[in-house]
Amino acid sequence: MKQAVTLKMRITLTAEDALLLQETMRQFALGCQLVSQYVFDHEFVLDQYALHEALYRQLRTESGLKAQMAQSAIRLVVGNYKTVQTQMKDEPYTFQDRYTGAWTRCPRDLTWLRQPLQYRQPQLKLVRNRDWSWLQDGRLSLNTLAKRIRVTPHVQGFEQYLAPDWKLGTATVVHTGGHYFLHIAATKELPAVDRTQLENIVGIDRGLRFVLVSHDTAGHTSFVSGKAITNKRAKYNRLRQQLQRKHTKSAKRRLGRLSGRENRWMSDVNHCLSKTLVANASPKTLFVVEDLTGVRQQSRSQAQARRELHSWAFFELEQFLRYKAVLAGYEVVAVSAQYTSQRCAQCGRIDETQRDRQRHEYRCTVCGYQSNDDRIAAMNLVTLGQQYVAGNNQPRFTKEVIG
Repeated sequence: MKQAVTLKMRITLTAEDALLLQETMRQFALGCQLVSQYVFDHEFVLDQYALHEALYRQLRTESGLKAQMAQSAIRLVVGNYKTVQTQMKDEPYTFQDRYTGAWTRCPRDLTWLRQPLQYRQPQLKLVRNRDWSWLQDGRLSLNTLAKRIRVTPHVQGFEQYLAPDWKLGTATVVHTGGHYFLHIAATKELPAVDRTQLENIVGIDRGLRFVLVSHDTAGHTSFVSGKAITNKRAKYNRLRQQLQRKHTKSAKRRLGRLSGRENRWMSDVNHCLSKTLVANASPKTLFVVEDLTGVRQQSRSQAQARRELHSWAFFELEQFLRYKAVLAGYEVVAVSAQYTSQRCAQCGRIDETQRDRQRHEYRCTVCGYQSNDDRIAAMNLVTLGQQYVAGNNQPRFTKEVIG
């Protein structure tokens, strides 16, 4: 199996080279916008060959892009539209009418889009060995519209990914916080994990009150409180509201910096949590998480709770856990979240009334077992993990059978 990671390297370059790179990024973004507008105007045609025939010469002429950059712009836009299309199939978008309060579900295709995808920020895709390459002195050679430039990468912390067993691919140039970064895709072939050899199972329940609750087959349970994160999120939200009321250019600039700071902080939290889970796991471990696809669309709670739910990076935490676990030789599986908080982990009875959401307690009316409701969910995830190890590719609880 292949494992992919993204190396986010900061690069240092001269002021002259920075101007050349910035202009190339700006023209590349304009080229992407041209392709996006064409896709939108022609009933979302996503055939890369057809787009190449229709737009290649125009991209070279109007945007001044080089041959490989023109193709990369087409490939990037097609990939972005296909990603949106896939998300519509897996997690249909819903919105609430501001006047009637009614919820409407958008179609499972791209026809609901009212405007083409936007490429306002300067960006640049560079293909390995064509647009970027390593030099013998340890620097990188990057292609621009004017000439190739040489930049110095900061590789500290990424040495393990620069080994021969890792294959480096397309790079993305990003300008943020006054610095330039190179996001390089890296892949490595890893042996597939034999599920029959897995010995330890860790169920992980994610939420707002507790960031995560983990429970393993040895009966050990750990809680990570989300109170500090919730308070900091609320602080960021209050500051955003104050800045949004000012409607000044300086306030808008600070809002942009604030958003980047909050996202970096949240990513660091998710990195630390996933790293700790993998580091504390015993050999031959299976991590079981809930499939939270559509959790945002299912939320109809009060405004504050809905805001916290939308701002919490559930998917990012799972992605970090996945690649860290795979690199360590473990496996992660997402299972159905249905009934995991309503099922008694001792006798298997499913009854929604047995869960007290206000007090976060679960009490079984049959066997009398009582515990924290998040811990109950983590214990049930361990049970689903045991079903997966036994050969069930889609383990889930069904009320008709168990209840």
